Amino acid sequence: QVQLVESGGGLVQAGGSLRLSCAASGRTFGAYAMGWFRQAPGKEREFVAAVTWSGGSTHYADFVKGRFTISRDNAKNTVYLQMNSLKPEDTAVYYCNAGGYSGSYYYPSNDYWGQGTQVTVSS
Repeated sequence: QVQLVESGGGLVQAGGSLRLSCAASGRTFGAYAMGWFRQAPGKEREFVAAVTWSGGSTHYADFVKGRFTISRDNAKNTVYLQMNSLKPEDTAVYYCNAGGYSGSYYYPSNDYWGQGTQVTVSS
């Protein structure tokens, strides 16, 4: 069992940066790949980034490549999302998820979602 709590969201101007954190409880954190998703008002939840259980491999949605970086610290049971060069269209609630990989495709677990953290980017 894994429980996830996101933090680090807030209001930032376009071009600014934020770092999101997702703290996990449970001794099996290191066994899971971890992903970040986001959901903007009126839109479906979409994949942002994912990292394998070891942290050795990462994957990103095209719209964040070169701007966002996902990382994890298994000793701290935490996964991070560093967001740079933020744009107004990045405004959304950001969620972390504990899931797995099939090849290079991250598949989210339906059971392990955080409550989300709001990111608002002003123009």
